[in-house]
Amino acid sequence: MAPSAKESGARSRAAVRDAVAQAGLGEGKAEGGGRQGRGQDPLSGELRRREVLPLLVLHLIAAGPSYGNRLMERIAGMTEGVLTVNPNTMYPLLRRMEASGLIEGSWEHPERRTRRFYSLTDAGHAEYERLLGEVRPFLDSVARSIDEIVREVYGDAAGD
Repeated sequence: MAPSAKESGARSRAAVRDAVAQAGLGEGKAEGGGRQGRGQDPLSGELRRREVLPLLVLHLIAAGPSYGNRLMERIAGMTEGVLTVNPNTMYPLLRRMEASGLIEGSWEHPERRTRRFYSLTDAGHAEYERLLGEVRPFLDSVARSIDEIVREVYGDAAGD
């Protein structure tokens, strides 16, 4: 027997509440120290805050050396624009990761300081493995919430 509209709505509200709780966006916890109205997209803001961006950077660099602009392009492409990263976010992150010993950088042409290619260190591999486990529950929660929204709005047959 198919759930009633009332049951489906209650299930949707519960899924959204769970996702908000999982994301840490409950009452009084707006991103930016409680400042409201910053124009920050809550989904992409949480993706950044929940160490998804460092995970993606380490994941992409683990596949082979890469440089900042290429990393930004690949992240925007794989997330279909949901998570866009600007240079003011990417380059400080890369510098912090390099200072922490997670990645090491080398200039493509040291005499001209063109592109800086980053490679994963042993510590970077260990951090990547740690983040794989830590970030997964948050991503699963986001996926469940999105699926529930799609089911609620488009019905159970959506995507078939």
